[in-house]
This record gives sequence, structure tokens and C-alpha cells, in this order.
Amino acid sequence: MKKTKIEWCDSTFNPVTGCLHGCEYCYARRVAQRFAGYDLNGGVTTNCPLPRAELTEPLAVTWKNGKTVQAPYPFGFEPTLHRYRLEEIQRWQKPRTIFVCSMADLFGEWVPDKWIEEVFAACEKAPQHRYLFLTKNPFRYEQLHQKGILCKSDNMWYGYSATKDGYDFWFDSQYNCFVSVEPLLGLLGIVDTKWVIIGAETGNRKNKIVPQKEWINTICNIADNMHVPVFMKDSLIPIVGEENMRREFPWGKS
Repeated sequence: MKKTKIEWCDSTFNPVTGCLHGCEYCYARRVAQRFAGYDLNGGVTTNCPLPRAELTEPLAVTWKNGKTVQAPYPFGFEPTLHRYRLEEIQRWQKPRTIFVCSMADLFGEWVPDKWIEEVFAACEKAPQHRYLFLTKNPFRYEQLHQKGILCKSDNMWYGYSATKDGYDFWFDSQYNCFVSVEPLLGLLGIVDTKWVIIGAETGNRKNKIVPQKEWINTICNIADNMHVPVFMKDSLIPIVGEENMRREFPWGKS
């Protein structure tokens, strides 16, 4: 995908899709299920026929209207490696800030090391870009580091998700680390990091939590004390006001 509405990056790159975390507020799951494949009989194909599907070419599927198309998420939100997408970023000549696997958790326990290595290799072949990764399983970063797999290139940024106190975190001074607090679901204290992203839950989910301004201020105060830049997503405008929005990047103005 060449463009995205995600404010803190220019583009998204999804050689791996799908996730097994099961977060009730997940927008990616809704998108994947919406564009899941259909078989010739019109039945929705949402269960991957393989435990870990690897596609070397786009999978053609037939919609209910009889039209055959290439399905971006043929197995719904089941983890899938789209190997044919790996060279896509090499064709983007102008440097971009790219969110890698916005439609997956590349570092979930179910993802083979081999998939991750292939994604890293693809990124290294297009060094003109800056790559941002994000996971709810930051311990995988340490595991990959111990195996010598985690890439140390300066254009690689490794992030983890936190929503309220009690989250798992990861920091290693050898790498560019950041934390994405989205959606903010409660009071949260952050620890060592090089960048903080804050956002509210979007959509119309029942029991959706609207962050309190106090929670946002607490994170910003801690970040300021650590001299860490803060990026607020537009979803916070109704809470803090446009005049108080901060859109800071650790690599300077985007």
C-alpha cells in the first residue's frame, strides 16, 4: 500500500498479515474479515487451510457476484506470508517512513523466525526508507536479539504497544525503541524509550473507552522529563484541543 491515513508514517507495507492476539478493539481484524476471500460457491473463506500459509503469488478468489479478483486477505485474519510482496518497497525510490505489517503482529509467537528474517532482508534491500515495527509481544525482540536476527540498522525502529499500566515493555540502547499508546485505556507510566505515540480508540465499539486528559498529561510529563518526543494522533483533538496537540518525531520534522 503506497499511502495511509496513519499520521506518523507515510506508507504501510504488509508482507505478513493476520494476528492471533484477539484484541476486541482491533481495526485490522475488521478490515481483513471484510476483504476475506470467497470460494466458488459463495462461502466466506475465513479459516486458513494451512497452519502458516505462505503465498508466492496473489490468490485469486471469486466474490458472490461472480467476479474473480486478487484477494488482499484471502484467509481473513489468519497469519499469512505474502512472499510476492517483499520486493514492493524496492520500487519506491523516494524515501518514506514505512509502518511494516500494519495488518499483523510480525513478532507474535506464532510467526516463524524465517518470516521475520525475510522481511528484514527485504527492508535492507531498500535502505532509502525508514521502517517502523510494532508488536504486543516485545519479548520477541529480545529473543531475536539473542539469536542475532534483530537488525541493528539505524533506519529500523522497534515499537511495542501499551494501553494502560501493567503492559510488557522493552528497551535496548543498541536499537531505536518506541512505545505506541493506542488506544489509551487507563493511567499509564512509561519507561525508557526514544519516542511516544498516543492515540484514542476509534470506531463505534460498544464500551469504547475515551481517555481522560489527566492520563494524557501524565504520559507527556514523563516523556518531557526524559526528553523524549511525543506524537499525538488526531483522535486526541476532542480531548486536548488542537492548540495542545504535539506532533514530534525523534528524527526531526517529518
